[in-house]
Amino acid sequence: MNLPLDCNSIQNQLFPFQIEASLPTKKKCWKQLMEQKIKNQARVLEKYKIDSIKLKNYAVELKSGDSTNREAMAAKLYWNLLVDDVDWGRARFGKYPNNLLNYGYAILRAAMARALIGSGLLPTLGIHHHNKYDAYALADDIMEPYRPYIDDEIVEFMKTNEISEELTMEFKKRIMKALARDVSIGNVTRPLMIALTITSSSLAKVFSGEAEKLSLPEFTE
Repeated sequence: MNLPLDCNSIQNQLFPFQIEASLPTKKKCWKQLMEQKIKNQARVLEKYKIDSIKLKNYAVELKSGDSTNREAMAAKLYWNLLVDDVDWGRARFGKYPNNLLNYGYAILRAAMARALIGSGLLPTLGIHHHNKYDAYALADDIMEPYRPYIDDEIVEFMKTNEISEELTMEFKKRIMKALARDVSIGNVTRPLMIALTITSSSLAKVFSGEAEKLSLPEFTE
């Protein structure tokens, strides 16, 4: 893992804004991220004709900083509905398709970190994640609404491929291509890789006081 030291012409101006961001600002951003993540999860369920009403209610019930832990509740419900296996749970070393999710999220995380650096931000300083061993805490934060895109790619992959604990070249190629799939943000549609940059740039504007809301992706089929 490598982080360049010079990737934005005004990063020396942006770093202090990020470092000095207030707790209310961070909580506000986290609420927006979690709300959009849950909404996108609901849209993934709808794509596969699964009832998403309860999940949408969790998004509505979110409070600043997610003090009532609605994101965790939504995640448990989401995976129970999306993966048709009563013994399955989302875990790093869990059973298939956790291996596919781990790889997909790793690619997304790297792309998110790259976008943050390009926007003049430090990917190590998170707004919610804060594990002292996590070099990409901010990337882990901001990628959250994008996770459902990876979930969708994996569900589609599983439809036409046999269960395997090995990551095939075909699967890796699919995940890399996912970075180019269309993503809607507001009134524009851009490749996912560019959408990440739009979101990271909006975060820099929130930190600097130029904007109040993040530009976040809205999942569409």
